Amino acid sequence: MPQTTTGTTSTTATGNGTAASGARSVELVIGGVTCASCAARIEKKLNRMDGVEATVNYATEKAKVTFAESVQVTDLIGTVEATGYTAAEPAPPPPPEEGTASRPDEDDGLVPLRQRLVTAVVLAVPVIAMAMVPALQIEYWQWLSLTLAAPVVTYAAWPFHRAAWTNARHGAATMDTLISVGTSAAFVWSVWALFFGTAGTPGMTHPFEFTIARSDGAGNIYLEAAAGVTAFILAGRYFEARSKRKAGAALKALLELGAKEVTVVRGGRQETIATGDLVVGDRFLVRPGEKIATDGTVVEGSSAVDASMLTGESVPVEVSVGDAVTGATLNAGGRLVVEATRVGADTQLARMAKLVEDAQNGKAAAQRLADRISAVFVPVVIALALGTLGFWLGNGSGLTAAFTAAVAVLIIACPCALGLATPTALMVGTGRGAQLGILIKGPEVLETTRKVDTIVLDKTGTVTTGRMTLLAVHTVEGTEEREVLRLAGALENASEHPVAQAVATGAAERLGALPDPEDFANVPGLGVQGIVDGHAVLVGRTKLLAEWSIELPADLARARHDAEAAGRTAITVAWDGAARAVLEVADAVKDTSPQAIRRLRALGLTPILLTGDNKTVADSVATEVGIDEVIAEVMPEDKVDVVKRLQAEGRSVAMVGDGVNDAAALAQADLGLAMGTGTDAAIEAGDLTLVRGDLNAAADAIRLSRRTLGTIRSNLFWAFAYNIAALPLAAAGLLNPMIAGAAMAFSSVFVVGNSLRLRSFKAT
Repeated sequence: MPQTTTGTTSTTATGNGTAASGARSVELVIGGVTCASCAARIEKKLNRMDGVEATVNYATEKAKVTFAESVQVTDLIGTVEATGYTAAEPAPPPPPEEGTASRPDEDDGLVPLRQRLVTAVVLAVPVIAMAMVPALQIEYWQWLSLTLAAPVVTYAAWPFHRAAWTNARHGAATMDTLISVGTSAAFVWSVWALFFGTAGTPGMTHPFEFTIARSDGAGNIYLEAAAGVTAFILAGRYFEARSKRKAGAALKALLELGAKEVTVVRGGRQETIATGDLVVGDRFLVRPGEKIATDGTVVEGSSAVDASMLTGESVPVEVSVGDAVTGATLNAGGRLVVEATRVGADTQLARMAKLVEDAQNGKAAAQRLADRISAVFVPVVIALALGTLGFWLGNGSGLTAAFTAAVAVLIIACPCALGLATPTALMVGTGRGAQLGILIKGPEVLETTRKVDTIVLDKTGTVTTGRMTLLAVHTVEGTEEREVLRLAGALENASEHPVAQAVATGAAERLGALPDPEDFANVPGLGVQGIVDGHAVLVGRTKLLAEWSIELPADLARARHDAEAAGRTAITVAWDGAARAVLEVADAVKDTSPQAIRRLRALGLTPILLTGDNKTVADSVATEVGIDEVIAEVMPEDKVDVVKRLQAEGRSVAMVGDGVNDAAALAQADLGLAMGTGTDAAIEAGDLTLVRGDLNAAADAIRLSRRTLGTIRSNLFWAFAYNIAALPLAAAGLLNPMIAGAAMAFSSVFVVGNSLRLRSFKAT
């Protein structure tokens, strides 16, 4: 029997800061962040302040700061600015003007980045081609290359130069530093060789000579290196920015779930107003099929409310006068009048949106591997270049030869292949994933897949189908199943109740067309009754039959008891004064779920079933699919606490879910896998999206992510290895342009070829 926990205990993860109790908190918008190490540096500076705890999210470019009374917001902003970045409290969003659409491209900076990328690619391609193909080296090709490369190294590469300068002012070095220094050195040396050396001579060519010999560098130009590196790395930054632009979409998707307008009853009259204008105490009308506008209490009517999008509960909840209802849930039955008890930011939906935001801001930003390596590699390369310059000057070799060797060190260290390492592997890996129904949001996601050891699975819509299904029919002796389905299905087909629709759909799938009832009546909370083909038919709860003095025979009573013990909904059917059958309806387990659980275990993951459903239903599903640990009857806001508790136990947690109720937990988890058949809020909060809606895709996603991460790591290793292997030659002054170009080209080809191996990945 699965181990079951009913409910949860709230556990709050604590940081290393020293914010006092009663501290205030603020969210700051950070500007100028170009890599994960920038976010880490800001976070480190803020946490050094007395009474301050801060987390900086690279994806959203926001800092969530908790600070003591003695600290002012201006102090926090000043610290960020002293670190070399900008900070400000987020301005309230302006009201949208009628007839205007939002323009996300202008807001997230993608347009200028795309313009720089297009400029770099269009101008760099001919520069690289002329440098590598002697047949294209016309009489003045070197001057044409300079004309084309200049805008690439200045305009297109400006973000790298700006970031490098910011880092230099604060004694730091990142990939931006190496890119800026390398491309600038290549360009400046090329300009010197063209104007003051022999490289500008008409008819000068770069022959294919692989001899190692000392040169004074006066005839060497490296414009293709400067332009090519800029184009490659801009491409990587652009694809990364495209994934970052969706960082806040989960909140938007959550808030858009609510009803936009509502019909209120004021002074005995009905009027339609915007949901945001509701106040506590307002009474509003909810018709069948409409969303409930805000949290409230039913004051008139009864109905079935589908709350699965918020609670994960698979069975619609029957509500009547005095019962509480939640905003954004769907009225699946009769007409309701609800009195608003919570509006605006106090509603459950708004609180869930806040949970998602807090979880996203609290998630530690993954340090990009290339940035971590470059923190050591960049200073070493610069020191080596300066040492090379000093050595050759001290040896009396002359200024030209000394500068040639020093610049060669910077050029060969410039990360051409490094710029391709992550984006090519990510592009091939994500492309293959898309073919298999797996969407990977960004490179930071991949690092987490290697470490996860626990996978938390939402039940409804993830392990199960997420919809009510007719599973079994039990009949008394002498009654045919087809007759039960024909009469019960015909009557239930006239009802809007989700359980009734499950019966009607199951009957139609087995029999085809169903007859129309001659008479029909809904009995609130009990079922339906009517006349079908001359038979007086009752379909619903046992209490409905009792009102007509109809008792269940022993075998049907036993079938009903067994169905309810297994967590299924039992529906009784009677006609012409006698009970004839019991129907079992439940949220069916997906056929692929048991196999998927076995595959997840094989990957070293411990599965846990987490659900808002009751204990009996959860245990039944867990037993069927092979899960040992179950946490049931969990409210949406408590799912985050469950994930935090598991993380506090030292586990690295992956979460698979599909509903709004899972969005905050998906964001809090170390790795969020959202079922693509679920809600937009869950999909946007997740790190990986499983388009197929099949739990097997979760195992495939983790395998593919781990394989892609391994490819990126091997790409990074070889990209650095080629550079490091050639550094001694450059320092010795033995590196001619052809060898430098060939080494760069070969390393790039190797990286691309290694990435293309991901195309052979197969789902199992």
